[in-house]
Amino acid sequence: MEQHQLIEGNLLDEKGHIIEAGYAYSLVKIYSRDQVKLSHLKIKEWDYYFISNQQFGVALTVADNSYMSLIGATFFDFVNKQIFTKNVMGFMSRGKFHMPTDSRAGDIVVENKKASFKFLHENNKRHLLVSLKNFDKNRDFRCDIYLEETCPDTMVIVTPFKKPGHFYYNQKINLQKASGYVKLGSSQFDFGSDSYGVLDWGRGIWTYKNTWYWSSLSGVYRGHRIGFNLGYGFGDTSKASENVFYYDDKIYKLDDVRFDIPLDDKGNDDFLKPWKFRSSKGDIDLTFTPIIDNKTRASAVIIKQIGDQVFGKFSGHVSIDDKIIYFEDLLGFAEKVTNYW
Repeated sequence: MEQHQLIEGNLLDEKGHIIEAGYAYSLVKIYSRDQVKLSHLKIKEWDYYFISNQQFGVALTVADNSYMSLIGATFFDFVNKQIFTKNVMGFMSRGKFHMPTDSRAGDIVVENKKASFKFLHENNKRHLLVSLKNFDKNRDFRCDIYLEETCPDTMVIVTPFKKPGHFYYNQKINLQKASGYVKLGSSQFDFGSDSYGVLDWGRGIWTYKNTWYWSSLSGVYRGHRIGFNLGYGFGDTSKASENVFYYDDKIYKLDDVRFDIPLDDKGNDDFLKPWKFRSSKGDIDLTFTPIIDNKTRASAVIIKQIGDQVFGKFSGHVSIDDKIIYFEDLLGFAEKVTNYW
């Protein structure tokens, strides 16, 4: 694949069409809801964080999808293979969350009687303050987490769809050094020196039905920071992939990837058996050993989601430039999600 690197400028033209598709290492394109010419009820905007070490993790979501909204938190106990989650949904949010047009500036504050979500920028760090009542039975949820970027470059991609006016502007920021804590009732879990986070920042207008594959990892192996973002499956990615590999403070562009998910006796995906990750050039060769499946089967009128976000350990190698980087037993996740929305 000959991948196209984006230049600075507006994301959309005066007709609301993508000016340029491709990849970048920062948000070089200017996004604004005012540029969108289709119904603003179609606009989808979200910030999704996942922070973890090898023992536990937390996912935090604020999404304003115009006709519906969602704020939610999930706690993962990888040692005991337990998942606790709570989402609070709303309808006809229509941009009321005032999601920032750039990930580098602008705070998100959403509060109601059930929850408080604050994603703040403070002293070159991200400060995540979240509380949820009756998160798990009578246990409340609270987290106070700081994230600090360790790599100057990030994964950014502009993906068009075949339907005019439809697009996805996406940034993934891996290897954010984490500190702070999560509390479930009276139990506190502290993020130490081995803890990292990733931000999935998304803005766009999607077509109704899409299936995507996404995998992410951030961690340390033998003194080196290692991370990746791998994915495919929706939109026109002929100009660029979203595949990148992080090694210490540098980012390396990758071409294609394929997730080989094993099948059961009936020909269905068997998500809890080991997966393989490969590329046509052979620069990606990974084995993913699942621990737990964060399964979603949701349906409401015309909205539907079938998702399996699987957490586990990655081992294998990625080739970058003239180096082959080997690692083993690093925790990350891989998912297959089909949305009707």
